[in-house]
Amino acid sequence: MTLFLIIVSVIILIAILLRLDFKFGLEKQRKEAKRFHQEMRYSKVNLLTTGDDLFDHMLRDIKQASNHIHILFYIIKDDNISKKMMSLLIDKAKEGVTVRLLVDRIGGSIGRGSIKRMKDAGILFSYSHPIKFPYLFFTLNRRNHRKISVIDGNIGYVGGYNVGDEYLGRDPKFGNWRDFHLRLDGDGVQDLQEQFYEDWHAATKENVSKDILYPPLVKGDIALRILPTDGVYLEDTFVKLIRQAENTLTIGTPYFVPGMTLQGELINAAKRGVNVRLIVPKKADHPLVKEASYPYFKDLLDVGVDIYQYYRGFYHAKILIIDDQVCDIGTANFDKRSFHIDHEINCLIYDRNFIEKVLGEVDFDISISERLTLKQYNSRSIFQKGKERFATIFSGLL
Repeated sequence: MTLFLIIVSVIILIAILLRLDFKFGLEKQRKEAKRFHQEMRYSKVNLLTTGDDLFDHMLRDIKQASNHIHILFYIIKDDNISKKMMSLLIDKAKEGVTVRLLVDRIGGSIGRGSIKRMKDAGILFSYSHPIKFPYLFFTLNRRNHRKISVIDGNIGYVGGYNVGDEYLGRDPKFGNWRDFHLRLDGDGVQDLQEQFYEDWHAATKENVSKDILYPPLVKGDIALRILPTDGVYLEDTFVKLIRQAENTLTIGTPYFVPGMTLQGELINAAKRGVNVRLIVPKKADHPLVKEASYPYFKDLLDVGVDIYQYYRGFYHAKILIIDDQVCDIGTANFDKRSFHIDHEINCLIYDRNFIEKVLGEVDFDISISERLTLKQYNSRSIFQKGKERFATIFSGLL
């Protein structure tokens, strides 16, 4: 009995220490975070909806780089497409192009051999967001979830894709991978460059000559704003956008754990007559994330929100569309982790023709999704409900 009490006491003590670590680490992040006020930009924008399309464009742009290549991803694996990209980056570095590659410390899984080959070729490589004392548990959870690529300061990429074969639909477990990414040409790329530089400087302390990073940029026709967030203020932005909705509101996300504030805004929108649609994956890619979503579904279904579960592969797109007035595409999921912990970057687009194109893609996704009904929801097994209650305990970290 004495040994049992000791073990229980140790477990309780560890839990308290982890909770305090996370609490004070989160408070520190909130104090240090800044609110970004990005200017309206006018760019040329391509919507890329398949991994093949994205990497065809990106690798082509990398081949044509003449000055510098800046790449930041949450995940870069050590598989076929990753090695293809790294091999191309090595070639460009040998040509004299400055290559900076930044990968999240936990998300990245590049082998040491691959890193050594890149460094030997002259690529500047670093990890972002290492685990730091004194808030070890919080910094373990606080990830750099941004995906930014900038070529020569005038071509930029941002969106939901990472680098790995699964994002090309080559993982038999998930099959087709559904995601959205943007290619920016000209105005607007300077904001992606600025965020990359800030993340790079935070990781390496290197000071880069900014004259090289910001060449003159041409303007396009699509109005947009780049929105970086450091675990703060994204929820406020989404609240304002949802309150603007008059007719339709569409959300696509792989992980739906909105928290009570945004849940309430979605319910209010539905009650005032807005047609609210939510697209989530039918198949989960991480334990408990699907179960963490279900406690939110009941109240949404009760007020007429349409919930669609995408079944033709894995749904990883991160979108928010308000009427035909504004469309958000970026790295942030519609969950508490993206709103309060991770560092993200999104793109708000204000072009009606572009938004109609995105809506066309969304309508197609809905056509190959299964609508969740109240009858189906209420018929969940006791085991399923138990998993949901357990997942709720950890929902802020999933």
